[in-house]
Amino acid sequence: MMMMMAETMTSEMQACMKACMDCHKMCMETMTYCMSKGGKQMDKNMMSMMTMMRDCAEMCMMCMNMMMGGSEFMGRTCMLCAEMCDRCAMACEMMSDDAKMMECAAACRKCAETCRSMHMMPA
Repeated sequence: MMMMMAETMTSEMQACMKACMDCHKMCMETMTYCMSKGGKQMDKNMMSMMTMMRDCAEMCMMCMNMMMGGSEFMGRTCMLCAEMCDRCAMACEMMSDDAKMMECAAACRKCAETCRSMHMMPA
């Protein structure tokens, strides 16, 4: 697997990778947080939100790998990542009274934004 050297990475790519990394970390942390709060509250909504967070975290990781590998599918991966991050953010924002959920939503929004700007970049 050829890794793209940091020098050949644009600042946009580096910003996007950082946003993906932060979002991945935040989704994983928030899932753990949801599980700890869980118990009786583990309703269908919470379960589907955690599934979304897991998917979002996975997608962020994949997006980072595609960028590091300089994949030709990077642009499309970034677009899908942005879509999933937005969806995850919307779900988290429904629990606006919870600071941790809002923190996760913010990380997802930032990631979606940087992923969208990556899509405009020529491969």
